[in-house]
Amino acid sequence: MSFRLFASLALALAVLPAEARTVYRCVRDDTVSLSTAPEPGSKCEAKEIDDTAVQTPNLWGEMGVFSGTLYEREQDGKLVYGTRNLPGSRVYLRFTVETPEGEPAHEGLGKVDTPRLDRHAKIFRAVAKRTGVDDAWLRAIAHAESAFDEKAVSPKGAQGVMQLMPAVALEYGVKDPFSPAESIDAGARHFRMLLKRFRNDPVLAIAAYNAGMGAVARYDGVPPYKETQAYLEKVQALYRVYRAALSPPLRPADAIPVTDKLRTTLP
Repeated sequence: MSFRLFASLALALAVLPAEARTVYRCVRDDTVSLSTAPEPGSKCEAKEIDDTAVQTPNLWGEMGVFSGTLYEREQDGKLVYGTRNLPGSRVYLRFTVETPEGEPAHEGLGKVDTPRLDRHAKIFRAVAKRTGVDDAWLRAIAHAESAFDEKAVSPKGAQGVMQLMPAVALEYGVKDPFSPAESIDAGARHFRMLLKRFRNDPVLAIAAYNAGMGAVARYDGVPPYKETQAYLEKVQALYRVYRAALSPPLRPADAIPVTDKLRTTLP
């Protein structure tokens, strides 16, 4: 039995009944576990596993190589399988997982797994709190747009940290487009407006930030522009990086890290 399928409740699921294709990613006390049913006492999110997928998705996150245990227990009259040792659990099988370490490289952006948390940090935190826009989205947009350079000017005339076009900056009352505080505040309010316009869909809001609301409305979705599609991919990748960097680090529940020395012994 290969254990690579447990890159997302991997080969542990292969030995379960075919109907067990909904996996719950459960977080508690800065630890994450995977289960075939919501865990009592944890915050769980359902993830659907596509039986026809070429590769099983990674539900763990970026956690390196670790060894853990799949437990079996009874819950609400049914057998449940999970990777957290809950009361009444019994060992079902042991596994080893190798998860990714960082986002892949993106053309024109390079490797994006090193967030720049020092750039305008106080401003981002304050603006995110004031506007209600996720700090990670704001930093991802700024990273992709200007690399946090408050003096940046694009060939099309966009300016500042959030690369606002003059008409957009004027709409939000920006007096100095090269002021990080003004640019980030206006960019956040603009993105908040786009989220509201597109029913809180960040994908469409990001596409509109790049291509304009009219283009998204005209195509009833992400416009078929290569630039916009590449931009969307970059911002989403950066968002995952910043969300992880700004959140408490998670580790697998009831697991043991595998050192480089032990990697050579993995099956």
